[in-house]
Amino acid sequence: MTTTQPTLDQLLGPSAHTDTFTRDNLPPPDQWPDFLLDGFDYPERLNAAVELTDAMVARGHGDRTALIGNGRRRTYKELSDWTNRLAHTLVEDLGVKPGNRVLIRSANNPAMVAAWLAATKAGAVVVNTMPLLRAGELTKIVDKAEVEFALCDTRLMDELVTCAKSSRFLKTVVGFDGTSNHDAELDRLALEKPVRFDAVPTGRDDVALLGFTSGTTGSPKATMHFHRDILIIADGYAREVLNVTPEDVFVGSPPLAFTFGLGGLAVFPLRFGAAAALLETASPPNMIEIIEKYRATVSFTAPTAYRVMLRAMDEGADLGSLRAAVSAGETLPAPVYDEWMEKTGKPMLDGIGATEMLHIFISNRFDDHRPACTGKPVTGYEAKVIGKDGAEVPRGTVGRLAVRGPTGCRYLADPRQRDYVQNGWNVTGDAFSMDEDGYLHFAARNDDMILSSGYNIAGPEVEAALLSHDAVAECAVIGQPDDERGMIVAAFVVLAEGQAGDAALTEALKAHVKAEIAPYKYPRAITYLDALPKTETGKIQRFRLKDIA
Repeated sequence: MTTTQPTLDQLLGPSAHTDTFTRDNLPPPDQWPDFLLDGFDYPERLNAAVELTDAMVARGHGDRTALIGNGRRRTYKELSDWTNRLAHTLVEDLGVKPGNRVLIRSANNPAMVAAWLAATKAGAVVVNTMPLLRAGELTKIVDKAEVEFALCDTRLMDELVTCAKSSRFLKTVVGFDGTSNHDAELDRLALEKPVRFDAVPTGRDDVALLGFTSGTTGSPKATMHFHRDILIIADGYAREVLNVTPEDVFVGSPPLAFTFGLGGLAVFPLRFGAAAALLETASPPNMIEIIEKYRATVSFTAPTAYRVMLRAMDEGADLGSLRAAVSAGETLPAPVYDEWMEKTGKPMLDGIGATEMLHIFISNRFDDHRPACTGKPVTGYEAKVIGKDGAEVPRGTVGRLAVRGPTGCRYLADPRQRDYVQNGWNVTGDAFSMDEDGYLHFAARNDDMILSSGYNIAGPEVEAALLSHDAVAECAVIGQPDDERGMIVAAFVVLAEGQAGDAALTEALKAHVKAEIAPYKYPRAITYLDALPKTETGKIQRFRLKDIA
């Protein structure tokens, strides 16, 4: 007896996209993960941005604060009106059609959230990007997603303009004012538009968001997320684990360009009538100031920032308003967890997510938490630890984490889909063990990704930047353990003939990498070697470099 594989048309509901690029580039059905959607029922026609703005006003939240940023509060009614005006502009003045990709480049501020919501209302597929990315990195994203439109904070235009000159796809770049003064082209166009907008009736299975992740090869992968996925992460993790209420005020450090940041600082608060306080520079001191000023209740950041907060509490900082401290982005050390519990009486909620899964899928709970433990799957998700053969390993054995649930990996036209999804399970690239009670414990990354202060940094991308300098003949990059950052980027360099590995060259190489790729990726430690350790077949022996480090 044979079974017939369903077609994409059978898997997916109706679409409003006239530009069918994303649906056309979904993985074939036999490469999809299993989706466990029980309990996550949405109508066939669903626009996530409407649910986070207009629908919240209709539910009586219009006068409540939605966003705080750049010295100003905005209510849900103001956010609804603002995004509707912008959506009119995108459609009527810029010519955005449903399904077109719209790139947004900005730091964390209310204008970025408004641009994302407006583009989503217009039926576009949004690509949020970090302000630190350089033109070359932006070009890879633009070309992969065939992005035609870009909305950019006017303070960050230079790299995007350079990108547009080299890309055959990006045709329209429009600036907005991220400072809330509304003094830029997009803002002026929107000024006279109506505050009502008939949002595109997108399907719940229409792609709403492309989240880019570089992976270990440095070649960008685009993860595709539907309108329903955006609501699922709120109706799952945020509702069950965080118990969000309209009284909550969210604050955090992850960029909105990361799905972790977009969920924690936009989707979660807006889904439940809460507020988000956004920081363009989310340093720990700035976060402490905002927590104290607005009595923030939910914090999203990495353990490195919580370490700084703990020291600040010793000096009198008042963080007593926080009821939830969510830690993700790197391993949460048990001493940080213990000290937080000691000083606040509240648990630090360690969790793990992935861009491919959109947000956190394993987490500790307020009433079920322990140190050096990532917790149990969020409701709707299942997890297991598998060996190289795909079979589940015995409890207590370290293996590869496999997970499935209501969200899952769909790469945009990428052969690496077969690696990530195996037998219906998402294999995340993380090494875990599961104890006898079903709790999951993080061991390490399976690949060479470097996790530093909450950022994922692909070693080969840093190597490529180093190799573009004339002084570098060969190089290899690894993650080196660091007390403050979890890990740092450590580079091992073989110099070209006639070059001297002195302090001046070290600083020059660091500056060169900062100019080539996002500055946070630069190597903080550079060691000069006569030769890199290699196998007989020429492969670099990174384990030997780790011994040196």
